[in-house]
Amino acid sequence: MSRRARVVILKTGTTYPTIRETSGDFEDWFVRGLSDNLALTVVNVERGDSPGAPEDWDGIVITGSPAMVSDRAEWSEATAHWLARAVDKKVPVFGVCYGHQLLAHALGGDIGYHPEGRETGTWSIELLPDAQSDPLFADLPDTFKAQLTHKQSVLGLPPGAVLLGRSRFEPHQAFRVGECAWGVQFHPEFTDAIMKAYLNVQAPELTTENLDPEALLAAVEPAPVASTLLQRFSDLVLENVN
Repeated sequence: MSRRARVVILKTGTTYPTIRETSGDFEDWFVRGLSDNLALTVVNVERGDSPGAPEDWDGIVITGSPAMVSDRAEWSEATAHWLARAVDKKVPVFGVCYGHQLLAHALGGDIGYHPEGRETGTWSIELLPDAQSDPLFADLPDTFKAQLTHKQSVLGLPPGAVLLGRSRFEPHQAFRVGECAWGVQFHPEFTDAIMKAYLNVQAPELTTENLDPEALLAAVEPAPVASTLLQRFSDLVLENVN
């Protein structure tokens, strides 16, 4: 029998306390969306825990975080260097939100605050022509809904990166570097209930930012296509092992 693929979830932060109490934390949402056939390990890099060598793993997933990549915290910079090694070793990588930005930063991209402020809620992602032949995105609809919440963005892609998706607000929603390293700004691990919980917590801030929390809440809907990316990444990892 073939062995189970070893995938590490790099935990780069924790969600709001009220959401954690009712819905669990970042790693729980990824565990739910990834394949049951993977041997999953959570490593809290924000706390300083070490994931070992990149080649110890068959796949790497990087969570979101309330931290900011541009702050260049010691743990974040160490993780960025580790990710650059992982990409060099051709270990499959899937970074989400902070993970997307950290992957881009690790490979020479430009990260900072979006000039138009925060993007949050359910929005449409538009796939670009290169996505049609991408191992992760091929056969997905040209447009699909996704859950989003971020203030920082990938302002400039890393050298050699292939742009795969964008939104009206965010030009760099998805990219690939090399054969098997992907970043997505949106949250495939979010359910619509989690997205609503975020908007409820963020409501006072959104109002001060001239955003309409009630309208954003009313526009939240499930994003099943975006959620398939976790299973798709799982399948790619399993294919590489077997």
